[in-house]
Amino acid sequence: MAETKISTANIVKSLLKFLLFLGVGIGILYFVYQNQEAGFQKECAFKNEFDCEGKCTETSLLNKMFNDFAAADLFWLLMVCIAFMISNLSRSLRWVLLIRQLDGGGKYHPKWYNAFFTTMIGYLVNLALPRAGEFARPATLAQYEKLPLDKLFGTIVTDRIMDMLMLLLVVGLTFLLQFQNIYNFLSGKAAEPPKCNVPLPVAEAGSSIPWGWIFIGLFIMGVLGLALIWLLRERLRKLTIYKKIEGMVFNFADGIKTIFALRRGDLLQFFFHTIVIWTMYFLMTYLCFFAYAPTANLGIMAALLAFVFGSFGILIPSPGGMGTYQIAVTAALVIFGIAKADAFAFSNILFFTINIFCNVAFGLLAYILLPILNRSTKVESRE
Repeated sequence: MAETKISTANIVKSLLKFLLFLGVGIGILYFVYQNQEAGFQKECAFKNEFDCEGKCTETSLLNKMFNDFAAADLFWLLMVCIAFMISNLSRSLRWVLLIRQLDGGGKYHPKWYNAFFTTMIGYLVNLALPRAGEFARPATLAQYEKLPLDKLFGTIVTDRIMDMLMLLLVVGLTFLLQFQNIYNFLSGKAAEPPKCNVPLPVAEAGSSIPWGWIFIGLFIMGVLGLALIWLLRERLRKLTIYKKIEGMVFNFADGIKTIFALRRGDLLQFFFHTIVIWTMYFLMTYLCFFAYAPTANLGIMAALLAFVFGSFGILIPSPGGMGTYQIAVTAALVIFGIAKADAFAFSNILFFTINIFCNVAFGLLAYILLPILNRSTKVESRE
C-alpha cells in the first residue's frame, strides 16, 4: 500500500511539473504571439491603405502562420529533419565512446541503436519536463544494457560539458564574425525590409534599452563580485551554496579529464562526432531558410546568428524552449531586415518541424522499437 501511495504521489508530482513547465512555455509563446499580432495588424493596415508591396490577405498572424507552414517547401523541411537525425546518431555514437571508457574498453559495449533510441526518448521527455531527459536517457539505457546507472550519469555530465564548450566556441566565433550586426541590434539599428512605394514602419530592435550602460554596469558588478568573493573566501567556504558551486567546478574538470582519457583513436572519433553534431545543428537553421520564401535569400551569416540566438532561447526551462526560442530567432532575423511577422512564422516552422516530426515521432517510435529489438537480441543469445 505504501509503495502505491509513493508511486501515485510521484506521478502527481511529475504531472504537476509537466503542467507547470507547459504552462510557462505556452504563456511565453502566447505573450510573444500577442506582441507580434499587434505589429502584424499595424503593418497590414499600412499596406492596405497605401497598397505597398501588395495588400494583406491574412486576417490574423495565426492565419498567416498556417498559410506559411502549408506553403513551406517539404523537401527542405525533410532535409532539416535528416540533419537533426544525423546529429542524434553522432551524439549516440559519441556517447558509446564515453561509456566504453568507463571500464577501460572491457565489458561495457552498448549497442549503437540502444544509445540512439534512448537519446530520442531523452528529447521526447524534455518536451514534457525540461532537463528530465538527461535522467531518462541513461536510465533507459541502463535498463536495456544492464549498465550501472551512476556511471552512466557521469557520461551525461561529460557529454553536456562538451556541448557547453562548443556553444561558447560558436558564440565567440559568431561574435567575431557578426560584431557589427550584434552591435546594430543592441543599439536599435536593425536593417529595414526592402523599400517600396511607401516605406513600411519598422520597429527598431532594442532601441529603448541602454545596452551599452547595462554591459558596463554588469562588467563592474562582475569585477566587484569576484573581488568580494576573493576577500571573503574563507567565510564563503563554510556555506552550502559555495560547496555546491565548488562541486560543479570539480565535476567540470573531471568531465574534461574523462574526454582526454580516451584512447587516441576514440578521442579522434569523439571530436569528429562533436563537429558533426554542431555542424548539423547549424545546418538545420540554414536549410530551413530555403523552405520559406521570405528567408530563402538569406546567407550563412544570418543562419549562424539565428542559430546562436535560438540556442540561447532553448536554454530557458520550457518545453523545447517554447516561446523563448521564437523570441530569440525572431530577433536575429529582424537584424537582417526580415519583417517581424515573417521572422516569427519562420521560427515556428523550424521549431515545430523539429519537435513534432523528429522529437515526438522518433521518441514514440523508440518506445515501441526498443523492447522489440532487445527481445530479439535475447532470443539470439539463448540460441
